[in-house]
Amino acid sequence: MPGPSSPTVSLVICTYNWKEALALVLKSVAAQQRLPDEVIVADDGSREDTGAMLREIAKDFPVPLRHVWQPDEGFRRARALNRAFAAARGDYVIQLDGDMLLHPEFVADHLALARPGRFLQGTRIRTTAAEAKRLLGGGPVRFGWFVDAYYRDDKNRSTYHYGRRHHSVRALWLARLKARASGHPMGCNVSFWREDLVRVNGYDERMVGYGSEDLELDARLQHAGLRRSQIKFAALTLHLEHGSAGPADPADPELPNNKLLYETRRQGSVRTEQGLSRHAAEFAEPPADLRPQAG
Repeated sequence: MPGPSSPTVSLVICTYNWKEALALVLKSVAAQQRLPDEVIVADDGSREDTGAMLREIAKDFPVPLRHVWQPDEGFRRARALNRAFAAARGDYVIQLDGDMLLHPEFVADHLALARPGRFLQGTRIRTTAAEAKRLLGGGPVRFGWFVDAYYRDDKNRSTYHYGRRHHSVRALWLARLKARASGHPMGCNVSFWREDLVRVNGYDERMVGYGSEDLELDARLQHAGLRRSQIKFAALTLHLEHGSAGPADPADPELPNNKLLYETRRQGSVRTEQGLSRHAAEFAEPPADLRPQAG
């Protein structure tokens, strides 16, 4: 738990109808060397069985566990995350997807590398389908050189392009040395100071459907003068391989979300009007902790 001067941490996990993966994510959260101060599940309309599972897990969960659910009206990830941000009370917000298993030092790494004026992009190790099946079947979580994952083939880059094997190894000293501003932003493992999220007003909720909401937020944060640090060798996650519901070409400039992204880049926009402030009144008080209350 945090010391007297340590920032408080809200861990936000985005999910939709994959409770088996979410259960494994929460198990890896409970095993953190530095626990978050609260966990908020940003739920984009999952069935009731997800809520039932969360209530069961909450019985033995080590920190407050909150469920921020919205009706299933299509892919509204931006809105689901904004509602969780509005509910969050931590000084620092770590955001991840509900299919990302955490290294035991994950939260500690994000905090160790956090700096004013920066937001962090952590590491995603994309498991093979066979490894995902093993993990979902109850196999132990493994990190390191021999983890079964997709790696870049530098001789044939069209084959694999998901990172290099040495990036599956944790070495915090090397992460400090190698942190850089380049790289591709991904909302599956990213962290921010909450005051910076409030400044740009979170995600743009006009972005519905799959893709580019993380790129658009990244652009506005940088327009606000913040620097993205791409982290390797720390803040490690294993991504459970699964089929994608995304378009064949997520970079297609004719997609509505990409049109909004290009508009943000052209205009140098910092703040969206359709962002997390829309949910401030609803979450003036934090949502209920799902853990059983004494008495």
